[in-house]
Amino acid sequence: MTEYEKLANAIVLQAVKDYRHALKHQKKCPNSRDAKAQIDELERFFRSGWYTALTTVDGEYLITELRKEALK
Repeated sequence: MTEYEKLANAIVLQAVKDYRHALKHQKKCPNSRDAKAQIDELERFFRSGWYTALTTVDGEYLITELRKEALK
C-alpha cells in the first residue's frame, strides 16, 4: 500500500468515525443543531468528487449502512 493510499484510507475512516459519532449524538439529542450540521457536512463529503477520488466504496451505500447501524 502506498503512502497516498494510507492517507486516503485514514481520511475516509475518520469521516466514518465522525459520522457514527454524529448519528449517535443525534439519536440521544434529536434536536441538536450541531449533530445535524455535522451529518449534513459528512454526507456532502461522502457524495463528493473528493471522496470518490479517495476510495471505490460507494458513498450512498456507506451512508445507508451507517444509518442502519445507528438504528440498532
